[in-house]
Amino acid sequence: MEIKSLATELNTNSYPGRGIVIGKSKDGKNAVIAYFIMGRSVNSRNRIFEENDRGGIRTKAFDESKMEDPSLIIYNPVLKLEGKTIVTNGDQTDTIYDFMKDGHCYRHALLTREFEPDAPNYTPRISAVVKENGDYNLSILKSNMGAPQCVRYFFEYPATAGVGHFIHTYKCDGDPIPSFEGEPTPVEIDGSIDEFTAMIWDNLNEDNKVSLFTRFINLETGEEDTRIINKNK
Repeated sequence: MEIKSLATELNTNSYPGRGIVIGKSKDGKNAVIAYFIMGRSVNSRNRIFEENDRGGIRTKAFDESKMEDPSLIIYNPVLKLEGKTIVTNGDQTDTIYDFMKDGHCYRHALLTREFEPDAPNYTPRISAVVKENGDYNLSILKSNMGAPQCVRYFFEYPATAGVGHFIHTYKCDGDPIPSFEGEPTPVEIDGSIDEFTAMIWDNLNEDNKVSLFTRFINLETGEEDTRIINKNK
């Protein structure tokens, strides 16, 4: 498959929804992680990222008085467990964490879950697990061509310097919103964490972007460098 420009993938799609990018820095020194959220409704846009107490982040209402239904928008997108980093677009982060803590793998966890109960969109659940050596797994649980039946896809990648994979919930904007199709997109990974973060944020649709999390993990020392950007301030 052709390795594509992440900037182009973002700036040519007004609504990819929520997205995960996992890869390895061009110099081969760092595992690279990005997770962003977007929103069309007031409820979806009324969010920020903040650090949690398990090595990751959680979503939080920016204005509590405007919060309508927290069930699908308040969760832990990122958690750490024994050197592994879990990244998802919903509360399946905790499902994966709990299963892995009990000695099971992320696949077992996701076999107990399905797409979000938000008919007619049936928003996919996208998930990633980054290992200590930088190798990573990606998954998507989605409807069966728009029907309320769950199909599950799992992808496993070796870390490759300068390359990552991008998966997102929606193919594009629409009503209902069409789910992501195909394999995760191979994309170029380049630059420092600040350059990488700015590139993603600047290329997300200005009206719909909400929050962005990025992290570089040094593969030799395990040292982490994290950035969080919230549109709501």
